[in-house]
Amino acid sequence: MSDEVEYPGADLGLPRTGLGSVATIGSRVLALVIDCVLAGLITWVFTAPELPRNWSLLTLFVVYTVSTGFVGRTPGMTLMGLGLAAEVEGKPLGLPKAAIRTALLMLLIPAVLIDQDRRGLHDKAAGTVVVNVR
Repeated sequence: MSDEVEYPGADLGLPRTGLGSVATIGSRVLALVIDCVLAGLITWVFTAPELPRNWSLLTLFVVYTVSTGFVGRTPGMTLMGLGLAAEVEGKPLGLPKAAIRTALLMLLIPAVLIDQDRRGLHDKAAGTVVVNVR
């Protein structure tokens, strides 16, 4: 047994703190809340004066899938200084993997079942980890 204390991301070769370190659960949740509010506001533009109701889930799916598939971060992640690191560096996640990741995230259960690297089942399915980018 080693005297070195393991930390989230150690198995992935990520630093303990700073740029590229695994994001905290709190910052990830706050980024998701920001994205949910944004999706609700976008949807409200099309449903006003009625409330968006469940249509905002479709908007959230589209925003999450497109932004993570092409940019590697959602608007909420950007505001929180987070981004996705893919197992295959230098390549965008792409729409198919982003759609799978988003669908699993929206089911919530896969997102709360995390490992020692703070990766949920949705991250494992897409080959990603959420890291600090600033």
